[in-house]
Amino acid sequence: MSGKVELRTDEGAAPVGAYSQGLVIGDFVYTSGMGPLDPVTGEVVGSDVAEQTHQTMRNLGAVLAAHGLGFDDVVKSTVHLQHLKRDFAAYNEAYKSYFTKPYPVRTTVGSDLMDILVEIDFVAYKGR
Repeated sequence: MSGKVELRTDEGAAPVGAYSQGLVIGDFVYTSGMGPLDPVTGEVVGSDVAEQTHQTMRNLGAVLAAHGLGFDDVVKSTVHLQHLKRDFAAYNEAYKSYFTKPYPVRTTVGSDLMDILVEIDFVAYKGR
């Protein structure tokens, strides 16, 4: 596929597999699913879902910033929670602190995650 540009920043968590932190395709930026990993050490940051959500959002924000975007440019997010029923309220409070209305559209599901409580990916629009 032509026209895709990889986004890469040391300010966000490094990929731990065969994927990019983000891609620009036309007027859209797509991020990979990211978790609460420290960009320097690669260790999980936070022992509860709120702390982990904040670190995940910092990682995602760094990828957006690498292309001159911010949270106001996010149009869609997909969220995976290890413990959907238990952690939804705390995650939602942390998550919404990064956005203003109208909020991005969002899908939140329960998932079997590896050693983390939350994973989030974004679609952002840069065409303004």
